[in-house]
Amino acid sequence: MKTTFLFVVSIVGLMACTTNDKPTETNMQEYSPGSFGYDLDFLQKQDSSLIVLTNTARTAQVLVSGRYQGKVFTSTADGPTGRSFGWVNYKAFSGEKDAHMNAYGGENRLWLGPEGAQFSLFFKPGVNMEFENWYTPPAFDTEAWNVVSQNDKAVVMDKVMNLTNYAGTKLDLKVERSVRLLNKDGINDLLEVNLLHIKAVGYSTQNSLTNLGTEAWNQQTGAPCLWVLDMFAPSAQTTIVIPYLKEASGKVATTDYFGQIPPDRVRYQEGVLYFKADGKSRGKLGMTPQRAKTIAGSYDAENQVLTLTVFNVDQKGTYLNQEWKLVDEPLNGDAVNAYNDGPLEDGSQMGPFYELESVSPAAFLKPGEKLTHNHSVIHLTGDASELDQVARRTLGVSLAEIQNAFKD
Repeated sequence: MKTTFLFVVSIVGLMACTTNDKPTETNMQEYSPGSFGYDLDFLQKQDSSLIVLTNTARTAQVLVSGRYQGKVFTSTADGPTGRSFGWVNYKAFSGEKDAHMNAYGGENRLWLGPEGAQFSLFFKPGVNMEFENWYTPPAFDTEAWNVVSQNDKAVVMDKVMNLTNYAGTKLDLKVERSVRLLNKDGINDLLEVNLLHIKAVGYSTQNSLTNLGTEAWNQQTGAPCLWVLDMFAPSAQTTIVIPYLKEASGKVATTDYFGQIPPDRVRYQEGVLYFKADGKSRGKLGMTPQRAKTIAGSYDAENQVLTLTVFNVDQKGTYLNQEWKLVDEPLNGDAVNAYNDGPLEDGSQMGPFYELESVSPAAFLKPGEKLTHNHSVIHLTGDASELDQVARRTLGVSLAEIQNAFKD
């Protein structure tokens, strides 16, 4: 596994040329729910300019939308009839927009953080940090992004944003985002494996932000960060796998973002964290840059799908706290997060889905400077013995170890 840290701070511009609630449409009979074709039909009705990245054989395909904030909505390794790997929230596309957040879904989206603490972008200055006052900035919630260039292998998008953080600092910035389909050689190179017979789809995203203002962002003014979130469809046999550095000091992970995760849902074994991702119990955890490695993944034993995410981690970087409260150390946060959806106290539920997330360090930038964060997603499915070899090579554990992680 390549562990080179690819954070770039420069003034050079970006160079680029299971479903849940059924959608209301009734004319989607050709493909079954859960298939890529089903989601493609639905999403093309929401975004007439939906972008399809595809290989020559049209087996590996990725759906990208500039209209919906540069999201990668979903992907497949087996064409229109193949499994759709992303989670799409069909019901969010109809009715009035939600003032707090419009959760359209998408297996890879770009937000800016921090969500909470002294430099939050989601709470206005001085308000109590509670849900009634929590609002996702429209620039990455509802507003369309510009498509700068596109072809059948890559797309480049951008968005100028004018934000204000909890400290009252005005942040004028530009976000640039590219999504590039990986061929099999590209996947092999990224993972340092040799895929033979298993089906694969993968893509790399490069995400950057530039300070367009006249003042530098520092530890007094606060700064934004790049935050990439992957929403996937769960199953009863899906387990998140996050390797970590055993020799680092401090706790392995923060596991009480939304209340303490029960001990029967998270386990630690020989430098690997396991987290149930069945969409049945709400919980989020995070890992500091001192603990995190540059890879996380999941295995869906029910559908024989191995998902891997590869991203930047800067062990010497300053990461932002994102908790919904004022904290003693706002410049001490997580680099990697994972979330499992589940019912709220009233029994309602947005998903089910689960998330793998990576975060950049704080963008302490002078005017004109740029910070870049890279995050790639790969889905592999097929022969279990070959998937096992890939899991051992990338995550350091076998499929059997993953499947037995919660068996006492």
